[in-house]
Amino acid sequence: MTPALNKPLPDFEALATGGVKFTPQAFTGKMVVLYFYPKDNTPGCTTEAMQFRDHHKDFLKAGAVVFGVSRDNMASHEKFKQALELPFELIADTEEKLCHMFGVVKNKIMYGKKVKGIERSTFLIDGTGMLRAEWRGLKVAGHVEEVLKTVKSLK
Repeated sequence: MTPALNKPLPDFEALATGGVKFTPQAFTGKMVVLYFYPKDNTPGCTTEAMQFRDHHKDFLKAGAVVFGVSRDNMASHEKFKQALELPFELIADTEEKLCHMFGVVKNKIMYGKKVKGIERSTFLIDGTGMLRAEWRGLKVAGHVEEVLKTVKSLK
């Protein structure tokens, strides 16, 4: 079931770095920023992760926690997190369950070949588990600031 704006998220569970088990219920009372990105250690994804890192204290102050999501495995995520000194956890969606649930798997053309890839997308879940905002097919520049502004407006 694909989450819909202003509707509660369906139940799900996902494993993240740091041994964190993510469920929407585990973060009741806090807003959650789930950002989906194509791949660890690629230029756009590195820039996006660093921007979320650099604004992390602002998100916490506004009552939100941040989670990055990609299809990379836990070992890749741990290295990526350590290399960039990310203060938030990364969800390893190796079976693409969350990616399909949120509808971010898209056909892309890379080097002339059709491949399935992750469309850079961000979802904002409020403290009651309701999907409050979504950004799909976004560009990295200015995006993190826009998400933070939305978080603050919902506080």
